[in-house]
Amino acid sequence: MTSKIIGTTILGVRIGDRAAIGGDGQVTLGQTIIKQNASKIRTLGDGKVLAGFAGSIADALTLFERFEGKLEKYSGNLRRAAVELAKDWRSDRILRRLEAMLAVIDSDSSFLISGTGDVVEPEDQIIALGSGGPYALAAARAFVKAGYDDPKTIVRDSLEITGTICLYTNTNITIETL
Repeated sequence: MTSKIIGTTILGVRIGDRAAIGGDGQVTLGQTIIKQNASKIRTLGDGKVLAGFAGSIADALTLFERFEGKLEKYSGNLRRAAVELAKDWRSDRILRRLEAMLAVIDSDSSFLISGTGDVVEPEDQIIALGSGGPYALAAARAFVKAGYDDPKTIVRDSLEITGTICLYTNTNITIETL
């Protein structure tokens, strides 16, 4: 999935039933860094779902609220909540204007959700988005291939590498784990 969202990096890794998601802390406005220690990661669904966002903060917070409502409505079923949010996001006139993307992960599944109706479950259970997403994804895949098996370590190390490459990503990292 290609994203026009710039200005952040979110990376989620699931190995077995263990998962971690992390994001950098940089917030930019145009070419200017306006904050270095933002948290773009949330724990949802009574601590059973991790989520991260790229894009407009206000839009992402709206989506987190909607997504948490879907999780409640569908008894914590991540797949169903993701699909229902994407359907609403694509068809609702107001939601359609939101400029953000979500990465969500639990102990069983990982998804990228966009306003174009995309709900993508990666084959390797590594999810990345934002301007630094491709760098973080490549680093995480390399760590997994090299035999690393701790999602938190993979996320941290991959985001640190990304922070040295991507102009819109820093190394003030927030990580949540399951």
